[in-house]
Amino acid sequence: MTTDYDVIIIGGGAVAENVADRAVQGGLTAVLIESELVGGECSYWACMPSKALLRSGAVLRAAKAVDGAKQAVTGDLDVAAVLARRTSFTHDWDDTSQVEWVASAGIDLLRGFGRLTGVRQVAVTTPDGSVIALTARHAVVVSTGSDPVLPDVNGLAGVAPWTPREATSATAIPDSLAIIGGGVVAVELATAYAGFGCAVTIIARSGLLSGQEDFASAMVTESLEKLGVTLRLNTTPVFAARDGKVSLDLSDGTTVVADEVLVATGRQPRTTDIGLDSVGIAPGEWLSVDDTMLVEGTDWLYATGDVNHRALLTHQGKYQARIAGDVIAARAAGSAVNDEPWGSHVATADHAAVPQVTFSDPEVASIGLTSEAARRAGNRIRVVDYDMSWVAGASLHADGYEGRARMVVDEDRSVILGVTFVGPDVSELIHAATIAVVGEVPLARLWHAVPAYPTVNEIWLRLLETYRSEA
Repeated sequence: MTTDYDVIIIGGGAVAENVADRAVQGGLTAVLIESELVGGECSYWACMPSKALLRSGAVLRAAKAVDGAKQAVTGDLDVAAVLARRTSFTHDWDDTSQVEWVASAGIDLLRGFGRLTGVRQVAVTTPDGSVIALTARHAVVVSTGSDPVLPDVNGLAGVAPWTPREATSATAIPDSLAIIGGGVVAVELATAYAGFGCAVTIIARSGLLSGQEDFASAMVTESLEKLGVTLRLNTTPVFAARDGKVSLDLSDGTTVVADEVLVATGRQPRTTDIGLDSVGIAPGEWLSVDDTMLVEGTDWLYATGDVNHRALLTHQGKYQARIAGDVIAARAAGSAVNDEPWGSHVATADHAAVPQVTFSDPEVASIGLTSEAARRAGNRIRVVDYDMSWVAGASLHADGYEGRARMVVDEDRSVILGVTFVGPDVSELIHAATIAVVGEVPLARLWHAVPAYPTVNEIWLRLLETYRSEA
């Protein structure tokens, strides 16, 4: 078998696939090393199955929000059908189709666990226990992703807590579920499981969605309570035990009891056992990279996706992967590297133009800086808010539509630094905002981007009108 490649990628998830694809398109040879399923976390335990679990409940609630449609809704959610649909998206946790795509793209695949053994050297322990030594002519890319963090709570490890993997791959829904954490994963899975009729309790040390605008947190908090979720905020678990059910003693002196407990308190890099010490890098840490994804202090090692801790989102990791694959190919060919901000070989968007959607009910969609982050960065800003229920398209979209939009404007440059939408289906609005932020489109030019009527996109006109009226 081939043991020398231009590029070796440790990992075989969506990010790794994109690195390999771009490198091969650039004329290089590439191999993926994967110890689990090709396609990785997003395909089988995160983005795809979680959104499949959420979608049916969202559609049912949307139908009930439109007079004429709600009268036709005569039953409850078919949970078994939802789980079956979820499983169809994971191909029953079979990666055959992904493996076929890898081969069709001209990428080699080696099943096993990859570890660095030196500069551009990787040893792969295969499923049968044999070890294959590989050499990279140009680059090794670490795309190993991240794992859930288990908080330091006495007894928690002994109660067999769920991680997001167990929650998204469950074949039966428990009667009750306690969720530790208040971020995106906690909110989304609370929304999904509450829709299944499960009694959900969220335990969070502060509020929900703390990195978002305050109104987003407030609206999602209120909505979860309406869905029947019990919120135990500003408290943390201090002791866990299982006697059939899981019992969680909290720092406020109370106790939560549930059939299962889900831990959604953050991520840690999968870098503990990949041989980083063989090349002088401390294992177990996030890998610090420059904007071309090159690991600091090296000229051959790259890191893409969660493992570099720049933006723990699949779409952003795939963006980094495209950058890395292209720049590795350019450097291998001795071609010029465009590493100026917004150049073709740098991941500039990671810094202040990251789009994100929380598929809660209502959805939260954001891009760029929040108002607080923009102020901390020293910008002279103006914040423009608008009640989305006043938009004609929104009132048609759902009876009693509730939503809110915020635009953060850089007053010195007259461009948008950030946008946040909260409301039904606002995920479909965010790319226009992303283009405005990334393109630094002047507000004077945005007046000429006319939204079709009557759509929810008319929110753009209303934000601009409000900005002008408040001048």
